[in-house]
Amino acid sequence: MSQYVTRKTPGDTAWFTCNRFGMFIHWGLYALPARHEWIKSREMITEEHYDLYFEHFNPDLYDAREWARQAKAAGMKYAVMTTKHHEGFCMFDSAFTDYKAPNTPAGRDLVREYVDAFRAEGLRVGFYYSLIDWHHPDFPIDMLHPRRDDADALAQNEGRDIKRYAEYMRNQVRELLTNYGKIDILWFDFSYSSSKGTGDKAWMKGKGKEDWEAEALLKMARELQPGIIIDNRTEIEQDLWTPEQYQPQEWIRHAETGELVTWEACQTLSGAWGYHRDEQTWKSPEMLIRMLVNTVSLGGNLLMNVGPTARGYLDARAEAALKVYADWMKVNSRSIYNCTMADQEFLSSLPRDCRFTQSSDGRRLYLHLYAYPFAHIQLNGLAGKVKYAQFLHDASEIKFTEGAVHHFSVGAAKAESLLVLEIPPVKPPVLVPVIELFLK
Repeated sequence: MSQYVTRKTPGDTAWFTCNRFGMFIHWGLYALPARHEWIKSREMITEEHYDLYFEHFNPDLYDAREWARQAKAAGMKYAVMTTKHHEGFCMFDSAFTDYKAPNTPAGRDLVREYVDAFRAEGLRVGFYYSLIDWHHPDFPIDMLHPRRDDADALAQNEGRDIKRYAEYMRNQVRELLTNYGKIDILWFDFSYSSSKGTGDKAWMKGKGKEDWEAEALLKMARELQPGIIIDNRTEIEQDLWTPEQYQPQEWIRHAETGELVTWEACQTLSGAWGYHRDEQTWKSPEMLIRMLVNTVSLGGNLLMNVGPTARGYLDARAEAALKVYADWMKVNSRSIYNCTMADQEFLSSLPRDCRFTQSSDGRRLYLHLYAYPFAHIQLNGLAGKVKYAQFLHDASEIKFTEGAVHHFSVGAAKAESLLVLEIPPVKPPVLVPVIELFLK
């Protein structure tokens, strides 16, 4: 069994840490301008102008079943879809707002189709819900709000009541956790109470758990959906730590106790979360695979994002990236599912340009080759511990010797604990080859 024990939390994370790989879906009105999901704030767009996107939102090519098939083919085991992003637009049929998909040319509940389609493919279902709402009349203007630089911003702020907004959020979250069956993940985003206004705009303070009335919000969620996984972004610790857009270098630990925690890296295929027509920093196939392997090798999950177009399909760049995962996971998923960071006794033997993962039962060790070596891989400390070795993609045997590296020009380099894998000279047709080591 794995030697690693994570901090106990309220939700059921057992399935989550076995599945390891999920799809994030950022979709909303911002897909129409196609310049970033924060465009309303970045360009300080007025409500009147942003209403153009509401009036023209018509995802006629949306087929949630196709999204689900692509996610499943890519090896993803769960998904998290935006039900409401910071712009305030609801992708579901809420009774508490008219600012929702059924009132656009889309004319229907888009979240319902997502839930039904992904469940039908055997994938677990999660909801993203923004704590921020730049459309709601009771959400106070702050340093992130699109109206922050208006000359009359302070006057516009008068009468706004964050308590009414917190009640609005609870009502909507109640709908999401009541009307769609079992929900596996609730992904709130985000708190920023440490942000302070300055000078004559000192009133533009950030928002956090007190503003969200987070205790009541979380209590309600847990009562409606026992066992649900909830992230930590309300500023109240829950089940899931969520590093965003960077690659952790070690298993994330609790800030106060030092305990290992359940964590999930949320990443993007390109530099934006929402559909961005002209964005050019799409990740290479090698980077995509390495991000998944790196994450699991440190005991984490990867939630990889797609940003559908305003017509409701995944564009060619996103489909190509998902195909990278599909091709690799088809033959190498055993090194990802039910795997975690390798036991400490093995990590000291890890060669350069490689990563280990280990099955949670401790019986198999997976060596991922980032740089394909010539002739041999030397694993110091593994002699006597490996029963059999093979390439994972085709189950072809990898021969090995123990105790010495034999070569006629240098004699024998001896080390009693040394395990030497004999590597074929031609790299297999796999982006990142994996060697599966069956432990004694």
